[in-house]
Amino acid sequence: MNFISTPFPGLFLIEPKVFGDQRGYFFESFQQTKFDEALGKTEFVQDNESKSGLGVLRGLHFQKPPFSQAKLVRVITGQILDVVVDLRKGSPTFKQSYCIELNDTSKQQLFIPRGFAHGFVVLSEEAIFSYKVDNLYAPDYDAGIRFDDPDLQIDWQLPAELLQLSEKDRKLPLLSETDIPFTFQQ
Repeated sequence: MNFISTPFPGLFLIEPKVFGDQRGYFFESFQQTKFDEALGKTEFVQDNESKSGLGVLRGLHFQKPPFSQAKLVRVITGQILDVVVDLRKGSPTFKQSYCIELNDTSKQQLFIPRGFAHGFVVLSEEAIFSYKVDNLYAPDYDAGIRFDDPDLQIDWQLPAELLQLSEKDRKLPLLSETDIPFTFQQ
């Protein structure tokens, strides 16, 4: 398992070692000791999975403290564009977005520390998306930012007419209207 730094402090791309032959493939998607050695102690408490069709956009979501969440995300089937926005005041990448395509071929994963908004859009006909979180869902602390915030200028790689969002996600506030509760910790 390789842990690759990104330009965003604390945000890591994880490349598993995949072993394949005529029968299929095998890889470790998570190993606590390796994870702790590379990124520090994180205790995941819940696994989540979603299935979505082409153009489904989920996000940009985050939970406010004390229920903020770190996430380890991956694609089981299909291809997505995964997007995070750094909401940590004082971070060198504060209010910047990072985008990466994740798919079932490379099996890459993204570790997203607390203090980021997160979302994704499905680029294939269908995708199964899986992620671990280090804090339980707390509806009263649920928050988000509009996917089409002009200050973020995120290219979701699909025409607007193909995007499918929940009513909740369509009504999320702009970043400039959001009370940002995170501070960067080095």
